Amino acid sequence: MWRSLGLTAMFALPAILARLTGAELPPGVIVLVYGAGVVASAVLLSWAAEAAQVDISGSLAIAILALIAVLPEYAVDLYFSFTAGSNPAYAQFAAANMTGSNRLLIGIGWPMVAFVGFWAMRRARSRGKGTGGDVPATMRTERPTIVLPPRNRVELAFLAVASAYAFLIPLTRSIAWYDAVVLLALFGAYLWRVTREGRGEPELIGVAADIAELPQRQRRVLVTGLFVAAAAIVVMAAKPFADGLVATGETLGIDQFLLVQWLAPLSSEAPELIVATIFAWRLHAADGLGMLLSAKVNQWTLLVGSLWVAYTLGGGGGAPLPLDDRQTEEFLLTSAQALLAFAVLADLRFGLWEAAAIFGLFILQFPFPTTDVRLVFSAIYMVVAIAILARKRGYLPGIFASIGRWEPPTATTDASAIDAPTAE
Repeated sequence: MWRSLGLTAMFALPAILARLTGAELPPGVIVLVYGAGVVASAVLLSWAAEAAQVDISGSLAIAILALIAVLPEYAVDLYFSFTAGSNPAYAQFAAANMTGSNRLLIGIGWPMVAFVGFWAMRRARSRGKGTGGDVPATMRTERPTIVLPPRNRVELAFLAVASAYAFLIPLTRSIAWYDAVVLLALFGAYLWRVTREGRGEPELIGVAADIAELPQRQRRVLVTGLFVAAAAIVVMAAKPFADGLVATGETLGIDQFLLVQWLAPLSSEAPELIVATIFAWRLHAADGLGMLLSAKVNQWTLLVGSLWVAYTLGGGGGAPLPLDDRQTEEFLLTSAQALLAFAVLADLRFGLWEAAAIFGLFILQFPFPTTDVRLVFSAIYMVVAIAILARKRGYLPGIFASIGRWEPPTATTDASAIDAPTAE
């Protein structure tokens, strides 16, 4: 544990020293140095947030924890939005980072959990045992599918509402105060709803598990210290990292929009994706996918809603955060992908072919970053989503009813919840 914490801190040290000394660095080096700081802070926050579940109780504590844990993911995007209030040239980068982080989570994160989970299942089955015992009966199937527990209907319900509302934003070509009110209210309602769920014992892995096993006083001091240190690191690194991305694109002749859209989210999302993948490798794919589903709801409500707030505080004067043609298309494409993601999980099942399709649609967009391609893929996402929802329409009432219905936590079969699809 201590070795891992020390190594992670070492990755952040160059960013801390560079910021404190005001060292002048080439744009490419700035991205590497401060990007490492963002990644390190995200890793530290991930460990602290997981370990803190042992001591946390009460809705306020959970809400505070949720806000702190997503800080690295939002810091760069909120900086772009804040700066856009006084420098309109930065407005495009706020939308770029937001759409990139949202699409990356679904297009890469969800399929990765499925692929690793199915690979781990086949490996365990070929050896005749799982990571913690015999191969579960639900894993001895020809068509493995990740099966989410019923409690994840809450996330699906809020994802559906947020995705439906998100389609209105491209029509106005801006993110206005009323968009912020609606999306932040949705996030507040989501937090309120999930805190009413019964809470079982957290299942921790790696460093977080080691921290949780420390004596109570030592554990709380360490977790608090990790929160403070990680928050300080990301606050120090966010501005130079963001500016470095823009400067690097200008220096190397690379599309700045694309750099901000994909490189920044990769650095901040990496720890979360790694944790979800580890869950899948240990035959807990449902836990990993559920974690990323929750992260998607947070980003699609809290992150998007916060952009207007940051823009206003940065000098926007309460005016809407404008979206140009490219940003509007990217927002539409992101909304369409979210709709497809909801449709695929409407029956709480995520199969290999569904994972491959989502991954394929995501990857195929990269070679052709043009208006026509973005609009075509948006249409594909929506048509496929509507077709799937028509077939799974019987699941929809139960999803939306879950918002007002409390369900105690239930243990998923073998915690991996990899099963074959069943007719319903």
